[in-house]
Amino acid sequence: MRSSTSNFKRKLRLPRLFFRKPTEIESIHGGPPLEYVRPIPQLPWRGITVAVVLIVIAAASASELYCRSIGYGPTLHDNEDLWTSARRRVKPESIVIIGDSRGWYDLYLDELQKGLGKRPVQLAMGGSCAYPVLADLANDKNFHGTVICSVVPRLFIAPPGSPPMDHAEKAVRRSHTQTFAQRASQYLDMPLEEHVAFLKPEELTLDGLLKRLPIPNRPYALISPRLPPYFGTLDRERRALMIEKCARPGSELARITQQIWLPLFTPPPPPSYIPQEEFAKSMGQAIEQRFHDVAAAVQKLRSRGGKIVFVRLPNSGGLKALEDRQTPRPAVWDRVIKDTAAPGIYYEDSPDLAGFNCPEWSHLSAGDSVEFSKRLIPHLRAALQM
Repeated sequence: MRSSTSNFKRKLRLPRLFFRKPTEIESIHGGPPLEYVRPIPQLPWRGITVAVVLIVIAAASASELYCRSIGYGPTLHDNEDLWTSARRRVKPESIVIIGDSRGWYDLYLDELQKGLGKRPVQLAMGGSCAYPVLADLANDKNFHGTVICSVVPRLFIAPPGSPPMDHAEKAVRRSHTQTFAQRASQYLDMPLEEHVAFLKPEELTLDGLLKRLPIPNRPYALISPRLPPYFGTLDRERRALMIEKCARPGSELARITQQIWLPLFTPPPPPSYIPQEEFAKSMGQAIEQRFHDVAAAVQKLRSRGGKIVFVRLPNSGGLKALEDRQTPRPAVWDRVIKDTAAPGIYYEDSPDLAGFNCPEWSHLSAGDSVEFSKRLIPHLRAALQM
């Protein structure tokens, strides 16, 4: 019959070295069980602990100083959990901003609150399609508020499975599935991110740095365009503001960012394994489906008394020329307004909105976002019949 010691060792499956040799008494059947012994070496643990702490502090300080020296600053990371915290603030009659990063940078919440009577909730996301968030609000039976939707045509008609759609869908999904641990982690992360510059998971991690390597395209392997560098800050309300270094006229950061937008806004070539006619047909069907889905979401929102206004925000320089050429106004903007029968504000239609210049061609500076929002308010009130 196996002793209790044998059963204990067999169940835990621990190696023999963790058990000392049994004494003669313990070897007798029915004796006391073997004791678990893990010898601790006699080392200067206090000194080792102090040394490790000092090394960690020195390494973190060096990383922080280096990141600040190359232009980075403390700011919150715009992840799905931060977006979810904003989504939870949406009340049945809230004013909500959705869409891309232009709605993020160009609409100043303080001025909109003064002019519209309510403080908007910022749900716009950088490089994302507006439709998943619009559909989520339309499907929320408790929501019957007002939606201000920024439209960048290339992002607005992004097909399913593309990065702009995936980015928005992940955020919406997290708002419905966020765990307590994820929520707690976000609240613990924010104080650090607000004071430390090197916590940039999309740019300063090993994976982010490797993506910056200048690897050329090669047969059967197209390298994704580089994302823009750090040029804005984000707070707990998800208010984005351009940093002064980028807003300064003729700045090197603005010039670098301008040249990054062009490949990002240029669609990749069609896959070689699909005939071009077939690919063009499938893309056309996907775009038509997007127009249909947007119209259905707007109708569902209106059926509960909700309102929506589409806004085309400023762009400049070479990026404006590229957007006007690839996605002309009649192809996307006019079609959205026609299919939804919703009001739209196109900045070029109003002289008071058309005179703004984007330093890096895509977003307004922090100061201009304040003035632009002031001038936009009368147009919003007229469109929403407030």
